[in-house]
Parts: sequence; structure tokens; C-alpha cells
Amino acid sequence: MTVLSRNIPLEQHQSGLLFIDVQNFAAKRDGGEFKDLSDADFEKDYGWFFEQMQRQVVPNMQKLQQAFRAKKMEVLYTTIESLTLDGRDRSLDYKITGFNVPKGSWDGKVIDELEPTDDEIVFPKSSSSVFVSTHIDYVLRNLGVKQLVISGIITDQCVESAIRDACDLGYLVTQVTDACATYSQSRHDNSLNTIKGYCRQVTTAQLIDEIDGLNA
Repeated sequence: MTVLSRNIPLEQHQSGLLFIDVQNFAAKRDGGEFKDLSDADFEKDYGWFFEQMQRQVVPNMQKLQQAFRAKKMEVLYTTIESLTLDGRDRSLDYKITGFNVPKGSWDGKVIDELEPTDDEIVFPKSSSSVFVSTHIDYVLRNLGVKQLVISGIITDQCVESAIRDACDLGYLVTQVTDACATYSQSRHDNSLNTIKGYCRQVTTAQLIDEIDGLNA
């Protein structure tokens, strides 16, 4: 009898890494989400988040990116970015929130620390879930990706949305717990506890060790 489980190690030929919203808009001090804040308000509301990003999260993302590239596994990205300049194609939720990252803008670019190669795929999205407002499911199936590793921001928002939707669409999902971030430790911990029923959860070090042991 076949035993079904989420806790299955990656298979090289069917695994891909997806970075969620690690872009200038949401991960840089002068990005659109923060540029109008005073230094005091920025430090109060987002100081911890940016310290975590600089000290731990982005370095872990870089390690994951390097490990996947070394094994010639797919590395993909999604960013919040409208298909138009005025954002008229955005979801209603993004319009209410006030998010508009214009097509082709600096805000919509992946941060320099994780710059995609010319042959890596970036999906611009205009909703919380990349599976709702892009054709990523179609592309992943064409690529033969069945096991999806997810890293990114914000843990309890767009990351959670991607994990749930990927799970429901039939992917085996691995969340890298120390390569995701949100705006407080308690929010991050609560999100990990909430979403753990949908995915396998590992640390960067654990996944790197697993990837290092893969054979083509």
C-alpha cells in the first residue's frame, strides 16, 4: 500500500524554488511601501523586519538560490507588479489597500541581491496569490515541477496564499522557515504554525544539506 506524505525529500528533476515578492517595493527602505514614512515611524513599524531581512532572511535566500542553480533546478520569482501603468488591472483588494506597482517600474524589480538570470522566470502578479493572477500553474506543469520550495515575504500574507493554492493544485510544497519574513516574530511564528498542515517545513541548512545530496 502506498503511504502518502508531505515529508518527501526533493527529487532533482521535478523540483523548483519560488521566491515570493522579494522586490524593491516591499524589501527596500526607499521602496514604494515605505518611502512616505518618517524615519521614526519606519523604525517603529518595520525596523525589526528589515533587521531580520538583512541579518538572516536574504542571506538564506541567496544560499537557496545558489544551491538550486548549482543543481540546475528551476529558480522562479513573483513580484507585485501591475500589467498597466495606472494599475487598473489590479485586484479589488490591491485597489482598496492602495498597492500599485506600475508596469516596468523599479519597485517591481527583484532586489539586486537575488537578481534573476536572463533565463529565469519572473511572474508579475496583481493579487495576493501568484496562482490567482498569473499563469504559473501552467508554466510549472510545462517545466515538470511537482515539488515547489517557497521562500519570501510576507510570511502570513502572500507566502501563505501561495502555499495553500499550490497544495490545493497538487504540488508538494516545502516552506523554508528561516527564508521567509513578516513584521514581527509572533506573526511569523503564528503563520508557520497555521500553515504547517499544508506543507513540509524545513530550515535553510536542512534543505541545503538535502540538495547537496541530490544526484542528477
